[in-house]
Amino acid sequence: MRARGITYDTGCTPSGRSTRSFFDPDAARAELRIIAEELHCDAVRITGGDPERLTVAAQHAVDAGLEVWFSPFPCELTHEQLLPYFEDCAERAEAVGAEVFVAGCELSLFGSGFLPGPDTLARIETFTSGDPTVLAGLSDANARINSALADAAATVRKRFRGKLTYAAGLWEDIDWTPFDIIGIDAYGDPGHPAYRQGLQALCAAGKPIAVTEVGCCTYRGAAELSGFGWDIIDYDTDPPRTKGDYRRDEDEQVRYMRELFDFFEAESVDTAFWHTFASFHLPHHPNPQYDTDLASFGVCKVMPDHSLAPKHAYQALADICGRSTAKG
Repeated sequence: MRARGITYDTGCTPSGRSTRSFFDPDAARAELRIIAEELHCDAVRITGGDPERLTVAAQHAVDAGLEVWFSPFPCELTHEQLLPYFEDCAERAEAVGAEVFVAGCELSLFGSGFLPGPDTLARIETFTSGDPTVLAGLSDANARINSALADAAATVRKRFRGKLTYAAGLWEDIDWTPFDIIGIDAYGDPGHPAYRQGLQALCAAGKPIAVTEVGCCTYRGAAELSGFGWDIIDYDTDPPRTKGDYRRDEDEQVRYMRELFDFFEAESVDTAFWHTFASFHLPHHPNPQYDTDLASFGVCKVMPDHSLAPKHAYQALADICGRSTAKG
C-alpha cells in the first residue's frame, strides 16, 4: 500500500443527531498531531458536515505533514442541495492544499431522495429490512446517485485541482468515470470469497483503489457485524444504554484491523483508512450497561471528563503505520 491512515470526524448529523456537538480547534490541532506523530499515519480523511470545521481540521492536518483527504459528509441533502455545498467545500479544500476531495459518503443512506425514508436512520432500517421492493428499486437509486455524482464531480473540478473520489457503500453500483480514485467503504469479511472478488472487480477499472472507511466496534463479535456493529445502543433511555449484554473486547478491533491491513497489502490497495480516531458522541463508562464506547469504532475512547484514552487498537495501528514508514 502507498498510504495508511485514519478517519477524523469533525461532526456530522445523520437524522439530526450530531456525532460531535462541540468542536475545539485547539483540541483538533493536538489530535491531528497525534495522528501524524504517534500513530505514524501517512494520510487522514477529514470528515464532517460543517465546512468551517472541515477547513480548520484540514489546515491542522496539512501543518502536521499529513496527506489530507477533504471529505465533506453531508446528511439529508438532495441532489440539488449537494451542488452548492460541494462547491463551497471544494474552494476550501483547494485553499488549504488538500490532496484528495471525497465527494460525499454512501449517498443512498445519508442523502435524501435516493432510497425511501425521511432520514438516514429510517433509510438504514428500510434498507436492512429485506423488503424486496426496496431491493428491486436499488438500480433506480443507483442511477440517481450516479447522476448526482456526475454533477458533483463537474462542480468540484471547477474549484479543486487535486484528485477526486467518492466513499461508496458496497451495495452501490457507481460509475467511476468522473473520478480519479475508486473509493469504497469496505466493511465485511476479508476471508469471504465474495469480498476478495468484489475488490478485484473494482481493480479491473484500472484506477487506484482507496478503502475510504473500514473498522469494527469494541465488543466481542463486533467484527462479524462490521459496519453495522454500532446499532447496540438505546438512545431513548436516559442515559443511553446498551440494548443487551455485550462484553467489552478491545482486542476484537486489533484482530480485525491486522487481518484487513494484511489483506489490503496483498491486494495492492493504494490507500486504506481505519474508521475512526474517536467517536466523540459515544463516551466510555465503567458500567457495561452504559458504556456507549462499545458501539464506537474509535482507536481512542472518550472518557467521562471528555479526555481521550488509547484502546489496544491505537498501538496496533501505530505499529502497522510505523512499519510502513520504516520501509519508506
